[in-house]
Amino acid sequence: MLRGLRSPLWPLLLLLLLLLLLPPPGTWGHGGRARAREGAEEAGSAGSWPAFQGLRERLRAAGALCRRYWALFRCRVWPDGCRQVEEAPARPLGLEADLRVRLHGQHLARELVLTAARGYLELPWPDKALALSFHGWSGTGKNFVARMLAENLYRDGLRSDCVKVFIATLHFPHHKYVDLYQEQLASQIRKTQEHCHQTLFILDEAEKLHPGLLEALRPHLERQAPENPRAKSPRTIFLFLSNLGGNIINEVVLNLLKAGWSREEIGMEHLEPQLQAEIAESTDSGFGHSCLVKENLIDFFIPFLPLEYRHVRLCARDAFLSQELLYTEEALDEIAKMMVYVPKEEQLFSSQGCKSISQRINYFLP
Repeated sequence: MLRGLRSPLWPLLLLLLLLLLLPPPGTWGHGGRARAREGAEEAGSAGSWPAFQGLRERLRAAGALCRRYWALFRCRVWPDGCRQVEEAPARPLGLEADLRVRLHGQHLARELVLTAARGYLELPWPDKALALSFHGWSGTGKNFVARMLAENLYRDGLRSDCVKVFIATLHFPHHKYVDLYQEQLASQIRKTQEHCHQTLFILDEAEKLHPGLLEALRPHLERQAPENPRAKSPRTIFLFLSNLGGNIINEVVLNLLKAGWSREEIGMEHLEPQLQAEIAESTDSGFGHSCLVKENLIDFFIPFLPLEYRHVRLCARDAFLSQELLYTEEALDEIAKMMVYVPKEEQLFSSQGCKSISQRINYFLP
């Protein structure tokens, strides 16, 4: 065992210590100037964002290195536990902070995702996979939240072997091959669960999935009886991302705002009945008519609200800060004004949400 301690890992651990002592990346050559003027509105929601982001990213990188080197060290000294160490996912300690600081204009999604994820992960032995269905217009944050969840559950985020992303039009483009797709999807889920104690499956463009593929997911989403050996299957989360229901969400929000409600006063009681009715009655998609919806295998239908001008500004600010670039309030306004706002009369909601914001900041680089 003493021989196992004499390994080339010690120089690497010393390098890790030096990394922790270095100043945050955001301060190299800038003196922290990336925290340039934030308006009163932004200060209320994320006044210390640059410092928080720099520290969080540095600690995340250091923590990932530490876990990897500890795993290697353990494998040399106690080789019997190697497989379990490599598969162990990170705990979602930062999810609440990420949702609060990085997700803008989505108070309902923030509360529901956090509550659902926490409740499921705290169950000692869940008898059913957690299934969340995200609905709303493009650019409102559905993929962003899915990525955030992956980053907080696994040290490698979406690159983790325990996370699988399926895009309907990319991975299952031809209906004539649906039988083959069913086998491939079931096999991928089974193999991932065999490899990982905790798995995350993200199905984007869910409204475009063939009904046969949705049916193939039924065994993985059904509640398992205690006496069933499959009750000991790994902990699994399914995320369905869809534009379906986006129009009715926007309509309800617009009517409530015009009636004098504030955005933060809008609750699930205002949206859930109309959203579920829209999903069930849709003739353009088989999702609402699938067994997943009809048999209540989806645990939560989560609405993503349309984003307003102020939220687009926050997205623009985050895009600058993520690249450690200076910005001005005028630049944020210019980027926000580039977006198209609807309806034609009120012009309240960005038709693309925050999509393409990161590309638009290129117009303001020196």
